[in-house]
Amino acid sequence: MGVFTMGSPRLLLLTAVLGICQTAWTQSPTYGLGRAPSAEEIRAWDIAISPTGKELPTGQGTAKDGAALYVRKGCVGCHGALGSGGHAPTLISRKGDQPASSMPMPPCLAPCVNDANTMGVHSPFATTIWDYINRGMPLGKEGTLTPNEVYALTAFLLFKNDVIKEDDVMDAQSLPKVKMPNRAGFALPPEWKHGTPRLQGYP
Repeated sequence: MGVFTMGSPRLLLLTAVLGICQTAWTQSPTYGLGRAPSAEEIRAWDIAISPTGKELPTGQGTAKDGAALYVRKGCVGCHGALGSGGHAPTLISRKGDQPASSMPMPPCLAPCVNDANTMGVHSPFATTIWDYINRGMPLGKEGTLTPNEVYALTAFLLFKNDVIKEDDVMDAQSLPKVKMPNRAGFALPPEWKHGTPRLQGYP
């Protein structure tokens, strides 16, 4: 059996081969695990809607359409018939002419969104509401709503929170233009620079 010594041609050759293999392995797009996603899979996952709404699909809906869907799709079961008082977060702020229930409020899922902090009032962009309904509702049947249904439910919540009129049509053009009550109260975090704390005063 041959012996490898420092500077021997065999050792140099073995080192070169191992180095090439290691370089090829580390540059592999899958790192030796799994596979690259297909274009169809990427399209299915890429559902985020930005504040500009440029990713919104074709479709439309009104608050009247959304009122019927709110009942038919079972939203009432979690959020309550009036959009508040259920086990799930409050969607519609109680108006002054609606007497509060004499029954104690049921436990609220964390983070609790109550009458003073509904999505329709707190969310800085109307497109955020569309995005949330589209990706997360109905509970247990996420992703089953059509674009028209999501537009209609979004319009319903915006109308019930006094943000738009009942006959306003929400679509890819009109929804991003909706001025939300909390739009001015929202700000992006400052740009982070490498080597600095992510929060002021945080070590």
